[in-house]
Amino acid sequence: MKQNSHYMEDEERDPASAPRDESLEEQDPVTDGWPEEKGVSGEWSVVSSEGDPGDRPVVIIKGLKKAFKDHEVLRGVDLHVNKGENLVILGKSGSGKSVLIKCLVGLQKADEGEIEVLGKSISSGLSYGELNEIRLRTGFLFQNAALYDSMSVRENLAFPLRQHKKDMTKEKREQLIAETLDNVGLAESIDQMPAKLSGGQSKRIGLARTLILHPEIMLYDEPTTGLDTGTSREISELMISVKEKYKTSSITITHDMLCARMTADRIIMLKEGVVVAEGSYESLEKSDDEWIKSFFF
Repeated sequence: MKQNSHYMEDEERDPASAPRDESLEEQDPVTDGWPEEKGVSGEWSVVSSEGDPGDRPVVIIKGLKKAFKDHEVLRGVDLHVNKGENLVILGKSGSGKSVLIKCLVGLQKADEGEIEVLGKSISSGLSYGELNEIRLRTGFLFQNAALYDSMSVRENLAFPLRQHKKDMTKEKREQLIAETLDNVGLAESIDQMPAKLSGGQSKRIGLARTLILHPEIMLYDEPTTGLDTGTSREISELMISVKEKYKTSSITITHDMLCARMTADRIIMLKEGVVVAEGSYESLEKSDDEWIKSFFF
């Protein structure tokens, strides 16, 4: 049976094959001084050592490197994600976008660099329990939604609750499933099987299953791939709604420029494993750089 849209507990496995841990997750900051966004490569200036911890970025990556044998995929990536922000990552195939996400949640071990998620240092060697706790605070929507094809929509959404909310009553579980489905506009699909769903509906159900654990960070991997323009717009609008309703921060990997324009608070562009540009959609669209312009025209 097909796998689910959350991370497995075995950090060695590819997320698409993860049948159980239906949500990625994270925790909160340490270090002194609360940074403020500045510049292209995730640098910040210290605002105040007395600042509110809520001002600190929820994700901080510095000098991230990852190679597979002689192939350098990430060559010193610096980035950050502010609380309540949707950061969109653009790049050609093979630029390291997916590897970056896997390093972020500990599915792959970085060769060098620092990764901090909600204040916990992923790169410092967390225990199995600590890493799982972080994953349970992060939701992941895969390209193919990765629903269990032998389970109904109701059962797909109940699965993470049974795994991680064992004390929840059946009545509360059913209420939460109905509410979450309503939030993605598919309350009437509760008893359908995945095979009966359209591509856009499958994405929505995959998102609902991820949201049911109320993650603090969402990771979207090509959320509109394979969808027509109208459905892509609907999914993009849903991502905006999710951010507002659930107060999530998010990272979106996409090749869909409509999705990027609609959802991005800020965009970074990866080329050959390094960040080469950062800014709003509007500012990058006006760039004179030929490589950057190739994404917009």
